[in-house]
Order: sequence, then C-alpha cells, then structure tokens
Amino acid sequence: MTGKDRPEYLAAADFVRENLRLQRVPAIPEIMLHLAHSGSGLGRLTSLDGAAPYWAYHWAGGTVLARHILSQPQAVSGRHVLDLGSGSGLVAIAAAKAGAMHVTAVDVDACAIATTDLNAAANGVTIKTLQADILDALPPICDVILAGDVFYDARLASRVLPFLARCRAASIDILIGDPGRASFPREQFRLVATHAVTDFGDAGADKVSGVYSL
Repeated sequence: MTGKDRPEYLAAADFVRENLRLQRVPAIPEIMLHLAHSGSGLGRLTSLDGAAPYWAYHWAGGTVLARHILSQPQAVSGRHVLDLGSGSGLVAIAAAKAGAMHVTAVDVDACAIATTDLNAAANGVTIKTLQADILDALPPICDVILAGDVFYDARLASRVLPFLARCRAASIDILIGDPGRASFPREQFRLVATHAVTDFGDAGADKVSGVYSL
C-alpha cells in the first residue's frame, strides 16, 4: 500500500474536496488554494490526525516566500527544489510556477500531503509529495530548500536550525519565509527581501514579513 492509498490520505483528500473552498491567495493572485472557511468543520478531522490543521490556511511565512519566488524566479528556475514543511503546498506551487526543474514538497502530516496534491492539480503544476520527518536525516539531494513558517515554536526551531545548517554546509541554498515569530533566530540569517502580506488570524492590515537566507 503506497502513501496515497492509505486510509488517512484518502479521507483527508475527500474532506478537503468537500469542505475547503478553492480561492485565490491574498497577495498572490497567481495561485489558488483550498482554504478553510467558517463552515469547513475542521474539528471533524480530530479522528484523522491530532495535529492542528495548519495546511488549511495561508500563513505569512509561506506567503512572503511564495511572493518572493514569483517575483524573483531566478532563485529556483531550472533547479531542484525541496519545500520543507509544505503545509498547503503554497511555496512548492510558487516554485513550480517560477520554473523549477523539479519540486518535492515534504510534510509529516497526511492531511498536508493530500492538500498539497489537490492544490498542485488545481494550479496545473507537477509536484512530488513526501510524507516524512527528514530533520534528523542527511541533507537531501536538491539545489534549494524553501521553508515558510517553520520556526513557529521553540521545540521545532531546535530541530530545524541544525538540519538547515547541515544542508547549507552541503552547498544547498536555503530560503526562509518568516513574519517575525518569537522562535525565529533572525541573527543567524541574512535578510534578502521584505513584502507586505496577510497572516492568518490577523484581522489588521498586511504586515511586512521577511525572506531570509542562511
């Protein structure tokens, strides 16, 4: 049984198709995502996966990184790209649209993988998806690692940073999108660009978020 034949993947894909609404992403009209709305009933997914349904929303870290890639396609064009913690697949889709030769989207959550597959199809791009925790593994075979909003808590940050450092030492380019989360070790990164984007749950105006390299 492959990952996409597993009951949790199939159930997640059915839920997304039936309950999330395909709509354009604020600040990125080039991309459409299946996004949650007030009637989505995300609480029903508790039996499928105990993790928070982060894959049903657009977050500022991913949004700013996707906006940057579409504005500066040379960062990924013709290259092998890995999207770490893909969530909805927004960043992976942006990389594919910007001309990446090959894009792999990695996430630990079957719901995120199913959502990324559906979102890729809706945007007419080809993305390889992988459900796995690779943070303790050797650096992957790729040219660029993209990661939006992977420093949202201290526990995860303590695993992500060493992994990215190993990857950079292996000559893999690293681009991070972050709106200023408390656990983001900004002093260890170089600011590449800023864009004003919305963050899920922020009812106010767009706020400036950053794209960083390691």
